Amino acid sequence: MIYQALIFAAGLGYLLGSIPFGFILTRAAGLGDIRSIGSGNIGATNVLRTGNKALAAATLAFDAGKGAAAVLLARWLWGEDAAMIAGIAAFLGHVFPVWLGFKGGKGVATYIGVMLGLNWIVGLIFCATWLVIAFAQKYSSLAALTAAATAPIFAYVVSGLQLAAAAGVLSIVLMARHWANIRRLWSGTEPRIGGEKPKAE
Repeated sequence: MIYQALIFAAGLGYLLGSIPFGFILTRAAGLGDIRSIGSGNIGATNVLRTGNKALAAATLAFDAGKGAAAVLLARWLWGEDAAMIAGIAAFLGHVFPVWLGFKGGKGVATYIGVMLGLNWIVGLIFCATWLVIAFAQKYSSLAALTAAATAPIFAYVVSGLQLAAAAGVLSIVLMARHWANIRRLWSGTEPRIGGEKPKAE
């Protein structure tokens, strides 16, 4: 029964996480396929490039919300271990959604939602780290990478090894999804927040 619960939690998390809200909301608003705009990403940052701030905020909220919902629902149904599995699966569902050929977002908002569900303190630290770096350096990608790099450390300090391991898995995937951004940061060609729009990758 324990293994069955974890499998169910993984399935539930993945299905919730794979709902492509950025794609759905922009289509519903008559803005076309978000994958043909800006970086081609389905996340809130690229939705913002449509010029619709409300839609971008809604995408951010829904992408974070589905991560938190997966964790909270799995915890209610099957317990804490299942909640962690569901959170990881929700993040992977967002990044690799079956509905879009496994080509999804970069996972920042869903990472935040998952962490807020698993441990709200670590989730808030992630948000604070992102905001500080984004404000100081004006690079959204650098803010996300810094927050992801430090999240496992804070998770270990606040909660312990299990949460740190889960955060580590999410961080590795998030960094891999930001590989093009890392190259541009290294070469000095990464656009700053409010600057030139990056080309689709």
